[in-house]
Amino acid sequence: MRHLLLIFVSISLLSGCVTQPPIPTTEQFQTLSRDSHVRYEPGAEAFATQVSMLLPQAIQQVESAHERKFSAAIEVFVCGSDACFARYVHTPNLSAATVRDNRVFLAPQLYGREAHRLQPILTHELSHLHLGQQIGHYQPQVPAWFHEGLATLASNGGGADYATDAQAIAAIRQGKMFAPEMRDSASARHTASFWGLDVYTFYRQSMMFVRYLRTQSAARFHDFIQAVQDDQDFDLAFGNAYNMTLREAGEQFRQVFNAPPITP
Repeated sequence: MRHLLLIFVSISLLSGCVTQPPIPTTEQFQTLSRDSHVRYEPGAEAFATQVSMLLPQAIQQVESAHERKFSAAIEVFVCGSDACFARYVHTPNLSAATVRDNRVFLAPQLYGREAHRLQPILTHELSHLHLGQQIGHYQPQVPAWFHEGLATLASNGGGADYATDAQAIAAIRQGKMFAPEMRDSASARHTASFWGLDVYTFYRQSMMFVRYLRTQSAARFHDFIQAVQDDQDFDLAFGNAYNMTLREAGEQFRQVFNAPPITP
């Protein structure tokens, strides 16, 4: 019996869908009359209206950056209270999030003290939604730096707005930068803290590296990003497009700033 119990526990730990909590219902949200893509907590209609006005431009930016249309419907849920946002997003200190059931949730501060961030943060999360619609949300075969770098680039710096290029470069020269070749796993994503960076600097560096790849060759970047969105192996997609490894690309990028090699 003890052996059977251990097997059951092991299976439960290995299966993400078993250990994830159920998704709360969204029945209390109302659909905005002017835009069926936007739903809002009662009392947050003005916030939802603002989101609706920004949505077309955000969609255009994302589709341009991804070089592909959205593959499914877009749903944005606007929370007018902290309690509402906390019910759906369990990571503290976020102002927006794309959850695993293919929806974007926005926190009330984006209509309050962080209203200036609404457009870039909305666009950033829509980039995550776009990629998630095609390959699943935050799949470990696509590293965290690419998820965040592409989303930050698509949103013109959304998510990295509290770090400058100069600060990101200073960190690179100090040897603090992610290693592009480092693979994530289902149990470990190599995000900011792993590399000794704050979130904003990590996002800024990720954006700069993705932008560097695109600047090196628009045609190669097109082939690479299309292959990623077709759910091809990430390393293979990059190698086929750029005829080099991600490690080599990372070293070339750091050399632009006379930075030392990275030792993961």
